[in-house]
Amino acid sequence: MSDGLPLGAFFLLGGVLMFFDRAMLAMGNILFICGLALMIGLQKTVLFFTRRPKLKGTAAFTSGIVLILLRWPVIGFLVELYGIFILFGDFFATIGNFAGNIPVVGPYIQKALFRASEASGGRRNAELPV
Repeated sequence: MSDGLPLGAFFLLGGVLMFFDRAMLAMGNILFICGLALMIGLQKTVLFFTRRPKLKGTAAFTSGIVLILLRWPVIGFLVELYGIFILFGDFFATIGNFAGNIPVVGPYIQKALFRASEASGGRRNAELPV
């Protein structure tokens, strides 16, 4: 697969751990987008970010990147995080189901996910990027 996506997540985490270092957050954003494009293809990436239901998340994600570059890293990161939840929120259920199969902690994760899905109405993988 692509090394850009995990590397982007590493730089984002490093930027947060280093008290919202602007350079690391910007590098993480660039590598995250490049890794996503390398993983699913450039055309599917553009189509995913420009879908009508995903435009709100795309605007928030892009605004977060701009705020980080304009030296507002904490607010930019929070806006960007909101955009990520809007864009990839449907995919979190798939990740949670995968995490539910982890030995020892898996049953606890499944219980938490079951309670969360009951509370939210149970939306399931409506529009994944692939």
